[in-house]
Amino acid sequence: MQIELEILYRDEWLIAVNKPSGMLVHRSWLDKGETRFVMQTLRDQIGQHVFPLHRLDRPTSGVLLFALSSEMAAEMMPKFAGRDIHKTYHAIVRGWIQEGATLDYALKEELDKIADKKATKEPEAKEAITEYRPIAHAELPIPMGRYQSCRYTLVEMKPHTGRKHQLRRHMHHLSHHIVGDVNHGDGRHNRLFRDEFDCHQLLLHASSTQFIHPVTGEEVSVEAKVDAVWRRVLDGLTLSDKL
Repeated sequence: MQIELEILYRDEWLIAVNKPSGMLVHRSWLDKGETRFVMQTLRDQIGQHVFPLHRLDRPTSGVLLFALSSEMAAEMMPKFAGRDIHKTYHAIVRGWIQEGATLDYALKEELDKIADKKATKEPEAKEAITEYRPIAHAELPIPMGRYQSCRYTLVEMKPHTGRKHQLRRHMHHLSHHIVGDVNHGDGRHNRLFRDEFDCHQLLLHASSTQFIHPVTGEEVSVEAKVDAVWRRVLDGLTLSDKL
C-alpha cells in the first residue's frame, strides 16, 4: 500500500514533510530489501523531483526538509552544515532529568560495519553540543532491577552540531537512554514499552525546524506532530497534555 506523506510546508522553492518512524530518507545499498523511501514517495506524490537537505535516522520521525531544485539545494545545504538551521527534538528517556543543561561532549564518527569495513584509521572525536531540558516526568509502578518503579522524562533537545546519532549517543552518555533505541539504549526499558504500550519504535521526534528563507528573507517555522504510537505512550504515561 502506497503511503501518503504529510506535507507540513511548501512553497515554490522548498517542501517539508513529517517523516514516519522506520522509513529511510532515500535508497541505500545497505538496505537492499527496503522498498519505501521518503524521497521517492514524495517525488511520486507531488509529481516533481526533490532534493534532501539533511537526513533523519531511519527510526526517527518528524520534520524533514527538501529543496525543489538543485540550485536551491546548493544554497540551503551549507546552512545545515553550519548553524543557521535551528532544530528542536523531543524524546522519552529513562530516569528523571531534573534540570536543563548544555552537553559539550565530542563524538567519534560511528563506522558502518559494511560500508567502512576497509577503514584503517581511527576516526577523530569531533565537537558535539546538545542543549536539553526536561518537560515533564512520569513514573510506572513496575519494578525493574533494584528499583520498585520505572521513571521517565519527556525531554526537549536542541542540537548545536550535527554528528551521527548525536542525540542518542549524548543521552546514552548521560545514562538517560532514549526509549526504543536498540543501538544506544537500554533493552529492559525497550521491552517494557513494547509490552505495556505496543511501542516498537524509537521515541525520538524532530518536532520543529526554524530558518530564514533564502529567497523571501522571512523566518520560517515548520512543526510536526507526533504519531499514534507516541500518543499511546504519552497517554499511558499521563503526559498527553505535555506535547
